[in-house]
Amino acid sequence: MLELRPTCECCDKDLPPEATDALICTFECTFCAGCVEQVLGGICPNCGGGFSARPIRPPAMLKKYPASRRRVLKAEGCGPSKAA
Repeated sequence: MLELRPTCECCDKDLPPEATDALICTFECTFCAGCVEQVLGGICPNCGGGFSARPIRPPAMLKKYPASRRRVLKAEGCGPSKAA
């Protein structure tokens, strides 16, 4: 089940389940479109992979399978990937 993290790992922007600017990598690292484009250059700083739009879970399914409340923030800050 996709975790649907609530914030951007770079700037801590809120990314609710219906956010259309939430992007994820294959490891579910979650960033806002602004940080992916302007800070990360389209490459995940954690794994070195690319990003895809995070799917929007239908409201009826959110009741049964709620979004995560676990906030993840890169304490060392964001920048281009050093992974891989």
